[in-house]
Amino acid sequence: MNSFRLITTTSPWLILACLLAGALYAWLLYSKKSPWPASINYGLAALRFVVVSIVAFLLLGPLVRYLKNTTKKPLVVFAIDNSRSVSLFTDSVQLRQTQEGLQSILTKLQTENFDTQVRLLQPDENPTNLNQVTFTGQTSNLSQLLMSVQEEFVQENLAGVVLLSDGIVNQGISPAQSGYTHTLYPVAVGDTIPKKDIILASLRYNKVNYSGTRFPLEAEVQHVGFGGATATVVLKENGNIIQRKSIMLKPNQPVQPVAFQVMAAGLGKRHYEVEILARPDEFTKLNNTKHAYIDVVKGKIKILVAAAAPHPDIKAMRAAIESNENYETDLFIPGLTLLKQQNYDVAVLHQLPGRTGGAEAVLNLVRNKNLPALYIIGPQSDLVAFNNLRLGLAITSNGQTDEVTGAINPAFKGFQLPEQADERMPQYPPALVPFGDYRIAGNSEIILYQQVGRVQTKKPLLTVHTSGDKRNAVLLASGTWQWRLSEAAEHKTPEVYDQLITNLIQLLNAPRNKKRLNVYPVQDEYTSTEEIRFNAEVYNEALEPVYGQNIALTITDVAGTTRNFNFANGENQSGVNIGTLPGGRYTYTASARLDGTLQQDKGEFIVEELQLEALNAVADHNLLYQLGANSGSSLYFPGTLAQLQTDILKADHKPVIYSAEELTDVIDLKWLFFVLLAFVSIEWFIRKYNGSY
Repeated sequence: MNSFRLITTTSPWLILACLLAGALYAWLLYSKKSPWPASINYGLAALRFVVVSIVAFLLLGPLVRYLKNTTKKPLVVFAIDNSRSVSLFTDSVQLRQTQEGLQSILTKLQTENFDTQVRLLQPDENPTNLNQVTFTGQTSNLSQLLMSVQEEFVQENLAGVVLLSDGIVNQGISPAQSGYTHTLYPVAVGDTIPKKDIILASLRYNKVNYSGTRFPLEAEVQHVGFGGATATVVLKENGNIIQRKSIMLKPNQPVQPVAFQVMAAGLGKRHYEVEILARPDEFTKLNNTKHAYIDVVKGKIKILVAAAAPHPDIKAMRAAIESNENYETDLFIPGLTLLKQQNYDVAVLHQLPGRTGGAEAVLNLVRNKNLPALYIIGPQSDLVAFNNLRLGLAITSNGQTDEVTGAINPAFKGFQLPEQADERMPQYPPALVPFGDYRIAGNSEIILYQQVGRVQTKKPLLTVHTSGDKRNAVLLASGTWQWRLSEAAEHKTPEVYDQLITNLIQLLNAPRNKKRLNVYPVQDEYTSTEEIRFNAEVYNEALEPVYGQNIALTITDVAGTTRNFNFANGENQSGVNIGTLPGGRYTYTASARLDGTLQQDKGEFIVEELQLEALNAVADHNLLYQLGANSGSSLYFPGTLAQLQTDILKADHKPVIYSAEELTDVIDLKWLFFVLLAFVSIEWFIRKYNGSY
C-alpha cells in the first residue's frame, strides 16, 4: 500500500494566511462591476483564489512524504555446479533424472507464490530450463558460487538456495568456511566409492631453462587399487616418445614420484607431454596425461673482464656482475691468466687500451667479435689509443687527476636505479678521474655526472655510446672498489653499486630495439579457461608512439590452424580480446602498414590445458552434509527430491513488505506547474472571450 502526506516546514497557521492572500487578491480583482454574468465572475474569482493561494503556499517550502510499500515473494535460487566432474563421475541417467526433478520443484514453487532464479558455477550459458544445463566447467569453486548468490540477492527475500553438486572443490576456499544468511538445500550427486584408477597428479619443473643443459621434470603418480601392478610413464615431445620409465605401484605408497632428466635443446617454447599408459581396468583415462611448457633461453651471459694489471676495482666489478645469477665472468690479465676464446657477450676493459703491452689479444677479440664493452679509465690508460676507438667521448688531459663522486643524470631513461641511489651515491668515497677536457658525441648519453664535494659539474663520469645496434660505455673513475665496500659497510648490502653495474651490463648486452610495431600477449602463459588479450605499440620514424593504426593478427597452433583478427591500437591500450583457446603452444604474427612500409612482429605464447576436474573421481558428500547442517537443513539425494520439495514448502517462507520513504519539495512537482498554468490560461481565455481588456 502506498501513501502520501503533506509536510510543512513552518507553522500550519500560515496556511490560513495563504488562503487569506488568495481571497484578498480575488476580491480586489473581481469585486468591481464586470461585463460578464455574475456566475462567470464568481468562477474567475475562484480560479484566481486557487492560483494565488497555491503560489503563496509554495513559498512556505512544503514537502510531500511518499511512502511506497513493495511486497517481495520468497525467492529460491537453484545453484548448479555445472563442472565437468559432475557429468564424468555421475551416472548419466541419474543425472538427467535429477535435473528433471529439480525442474519440477522449480515449477511447483512458482505455482506456490515463490520467485525462482537459476545460477551456474560456470556462467557461460543461460538456460531457461534446468534440463538444458550442460556440465563442461573446468574448475569447481563452490564458495565463489554461493557467495555470489548471497551478494546478488542481498536486497531480495532470499528464502533458500538449492545446491546441486558432487562436493568436489579444486579452486578457492572450502564453502564450509563461509557464513550464509539463508538456508542451503544441498542435493548430492557423484559417487563416494573410490574407483580403481591411476592418476598423473602433478608435474614439477622449472619453466625457464638454459639451452644445452639438462633439467629435471618430475611427475607425481597416484593410484587406487593397483598395488603391486606396474605402470609405464612416457615423456613425449611433439608427439614423439623421448623417454620411458616403468614403476612398481606400491600398495602402501599411494603417491610415487617419477623423475626425468631432459636436455634443453634449441631456443624458445618447448612442449612436453607426460602420459601414464592406460591399463584396461582403469576407471578413467582422462587423468593420465599432463603437459609441460618450457621456455628454453640462451645460457648465462658471459662477460670477459680484462685488465692491464691487477686492481681492487676488478674484484668489486666481478662481484657486482655475479650478484645477478644469470651472469658469469672470466678474468684475463696479461701474464697472469690465459685468454679463453669463448663466445663472450660483453667485455669489461679495465685501463685498456693501456700504456703497457700484452693486451693486444683481448683488444683484437673485442674488435673482431664486435663485442659491446665497458671501458674503465685509469692511470695506466692510453688516452690517445682510447680516443682513436671513437666511443663517443674524447678525453684531453695532461696527466693530472681529480677526486669526484657520482651524481645521477635524471634525464637518462635507459634504466632505473634504486630509490636510495640519490642518497647513497654522494656518500661514496671520491674516485680518481682524469682532469681535463671532455668532448661528447651526439649519439652518447651521460648516466652519471662528476660531483666535486657538494658541487655537481656538467662533466661526464659514466657515459653510454650507441653506434648502430651496438652500445659501449665509458667509466672515467678508477678506485670505485671503495664505493662498493663503503656501501656494504654502511647499509649491509651494496645494492646501488651492484644494480648500477648489472643494469649497465644488461643495457650493453641488449641490442637497440628499432621495431616500429610491437604486438604482444598480456601474459606469456594462459589457461584454457582464460580470455587471451593482445596489446600493441606502434611508433613513427622518430620512435614516438602513434595510435589508431590498423593491425592484422594471425594466431597459429601446432597443427597449422590459423585464426585471424584485426584491431586498432588505442592510447589506453585497449588491444584485442581473442577469447579462449585450447591448450597448446601458439605462434602469432602481426602486421601493419606505416607510412607505406609494411611492419611486422611475431612471437609465441602458451595455453595450458586444465585437467582439474578429472583428477578426483570421489564425491565429497560430507562437505555437502556440513553445508546443509550449518544452515538448518538436510542432505538430499536424487531419490529424495520429493522430501526436498516438502521441506521447502513446509518452511512456510512468507512474503516480505519493504517500505521506502521519499521526501520531495512540492515546488519540484512538475505536474503542479502545469495545473497552475492551466488555471491561469483558462482564466485568461474566459476574460478575453467575454471582452476583458
